[in-house]
Amino acid sequence: MIRNAILATTLIAGLTAGASAETLNVGSTPTGVPFTFLDVETNQIQGMMVDLITAVGEEAGFDVNVQPMDFASLIPALTSNRIDIISAAMLATDARKEVIDFSDPVMPYGEGIVVPADGATSISADFSELQGQVIGVQQGTVYLENLQGSDVFSEVRVYDSLADILAEVDRGRIAAGMGDRPIIAYQLSEGRYSNIGLADYESQYVGSVGLGVRKDSAELLERLNAALATLKERGTVDELAAKWGLQ
Repeated sequence: MIRNAILATTLIAGLTAGASAETLNVGSTPTGVPFTFLDVETNQIQGMMVDLITAVGEEAGFDVNVQPMDFASLIPALTSNRIDIISAAMLATDARKEVIDFSDPVMPYGEGIVVPADGATSISADFSELQGQVIGVQQGTVYLENLQGSDVFSEVRVYDSLADILAEVDRGRIAAGMGDRPIIAYQLSEGRYSNIGLADYESQYVGSVGLGVRKDSAELLERLNAALATLKERGTVDELAAKWGLQ
């Protein structure tokens, strides 16, 4: 009887261990407030896209291990198998789709231009109001190539983070900065920068943010999309957007 009880206990323990949720590595950036950012008090990455992938994992049956990395490193980290999923403020562009696969859209997205309070309040699509001036842009973003291909600016400066760009414009070191409009708007609403504001500018790169996976991860992509659809139907995605000021 004792031997049978021990065997039964061992079997149950083995089944429980085998049924435990898998853990997937997720890449996020520490500088994309409110989508992803480093909470200095907990030293953990938090934000809308962290909450989202956590909820998706709970629905799809996996745990997440969120790893911080700069934006330009996300796709290389994914394709080299260092991470399994990208969950950040990343637009699902045609160029990126040639390298990785994206989930169904999470939310719409576009770029904005930040300028000094005493600078041009309206910027046209040809950037003529910034003729001969310096503009800042983040490394690895879809906006970089377009700005570098323009002959309007005297210089296109490349930065590691959007926070660096906002600080440079705020200090008057560059005439303007281009970046993700929702992130810029959120950071300005926090009152961190007193000398800058969003210009009246119509986004040229309107698209959608999605979760990124490797090309060989068709089964994982299917699980992500199924979970995402359920969360949208429940209203969870809208609730998370509202929580982080991204309605």
